[in-house]
This record gives sequence, C-alpha cells and structure tokens, in this order.
Amino acid sequence: MEKRKKSDFSPLADRFAGSCAGLLIGDALGAPVEGWPWQRIMRRHGWLEEMVPGRLPAGSYTDDGQMALGLLESLVREEGFDPAACAARWLVLYDPARGYGRRIGGIMAALDQGRSWDTVGTESYGNGAAMRIGPLGAWYHSSPERLVQAALESASITHRHPQALAGALVQALAVAQALCLGLERRPLDPAKFIPPLIRSAKEIDPESAGRLEPLSGPPPRGREALRERLTSLFACDVRAVEAVGPALGAVLWTGSFKEAVVLAVNLGRDTDTLGAMAGAVAGAYYGLSAIPVRWLETLENGPLQGRDYMIELAGKAAKLLSAG
Repeated sequence: MEKRKKSDFSPLADRFAGSCAGLLIGDALGAPVEGWPWQRIMRRHGWLEEMVPGRLPAGSYTDDGQMALGLLESLVREEGFDPAACAARWLVLYDPARGYGRRIGGIMAALDQGRSWDTVGTESYGNGAAMRIGPLGAWYHSSPERLVQAALESASITHRHPQALAGALVQALAVAQALCLGLERRPLDPAKFIPPLIRSAKEIDPESAGRLEPLSGPPPRGREALRERLTSLFACDVRAVEAVGPALGAVLWTGSFKEAVVLAVNLGRDTDTLGAMAGAVAGAYYGLSAIPVRWLETLENGPLQGRDYMIELAGKAAKLLSAG
C-alpha cells in the first residue's frame, strides 16, 4: 500500500477517508464469521483481530461495502445526494457474489427493468439501509437538516419500515457527529452523543429511540464485560433496531478505532454489518491515520472497487466540500 503522511490529507479528508475505509475494514473483518454467535467466534479464533479467509478471500468486503461505495460514487459525481443516481450506481456495481440478500436482488431486478427508485423499496426492518449510509453522514456532516432528508430518502430506496428508516438515520447522524467531534478534537462522551440521536429517531420510530438510551450511561470495564453488556441489550442480528445500537456502543465505549471495530465484530451474529457500522463511525472520529496499517494492507484493492479507490473518492469528496 502506498504510504501516506498525515500531512497528505486535510483534517476533513483524513476523517472522511477514515470513515469510508473504516466501513470497508469492519465489513471485511466480520465477513468470515457472519452469522456466528460470539461463543463460536471465541472457540475458533479467540478475539478475532485479524482478517481471515471465509466465503471470500481475506480482506474482502461484502454487499455492505459495495453499496457504500456506490453511494460515495454518486455523491462525488452529483456533488450531493441524488436518489436516482445512487440507485443507478448500486445497479451497476451489483454483484450477487458479495452476499446480497434475495430481497435486494429483487429490487435490483426491478431497477434493471426500468422501475423508478421510489417504487422498488419494501417494508423491510433490516439494517441494510444503515450499513451503507456512512458516506452520506460524512458528506452532510455540517448540514444536519439536509442530512436527515437525504438519509431517509436514501434508506427508502430499499427499506421503508420505520425501524429501518430510524436505524439508517441514527447511523448517518452518528457518523456526522463523530466527524465533527474529531475535527474539533473533542471527546466521544456517550452522555452527550446519544441524546441527539434519540431525539431524531423518536420522530421516526419511538422503539428504536428507546433502545439507544442505555448507551448514554457509563460503560463496564474490560472487553468481556463490554461484550456481555451489549449482547444482553441487543440481539446483534439483521434487524436495524438490534444492530445499530451495539455498533454505536462499540465505538462509544472504547478508546480507539481498533478497539471499536474488534469489539463490534466479536459481538457475533451480523458481524460484517456491525463491523461496517462501527468502522464508519470510529473512522469518522479517529481518521484514516488511526487505522492499523496491517488492516489497510490486507483490505481488498481491486481496480475501481478497492481500498485505494475508496480513499481517493473520499479525498475528492472532502475537496468538493471544502471548495463549496
């Protein structure tokens, strides 16, 4: 991997790229153990901290990362969020081998047949809208009202259930808030970080909002205790209401990018998505320069869909935002 000095990127670009690369890394770290309960991960790997091969080669990202990449491409090309352009990029990039669910396959088929982006979504309460939304939170980090509108519009392309919409909104706002705090070099204080997310989620789905409340309190000490607490609060599965919270907790209750992503993945169950969401928030706060080099070097880096391309796009996005 090409070595970058911290001065190569502006503070905004470092955090924008950190969020995007962090999403891919969390996705790739968790992908080989997707669906496993944490006890099985522990028996096989101990605390999983390195990228290992699974259904795909070590370092490969899944549908989570591919859809985030399509979203980022559309943001840069359109210089803002355009739902039709975003849906079109998702269709171009769509690769079933990445692990897309059957429902998303049906949506892609409908788009391919010429259906409009605003007619293909379903009443799914899954976390698929939240898993990919990181770049949107980074793009609109300084425009909260526009972010709310764009986040709900983005989610509704595929997910229309209130819990899915609330989860995507919370994840987007969390990325934006983390990026701003990182730029200001202010701490991630759960007691201050969580309440604004609860207020925003409550307008969409009160249950989703209420599930976030325990995260505003002090964390237990030690990663085993953290895992026990988060897995007692959330099922960590494919439902947005059970996945967004533990990913946030993994970030807010740890003290580094690595600790956040490792904890999220080792909660078990929907490990690639938990890792992707935690990586997007943690990367927005800590920046690209805080991501372990060995993880970046292992991350998939194929033409037009790999690590360097994602980081380059994030840098372009930051320049567009700075110029505007």
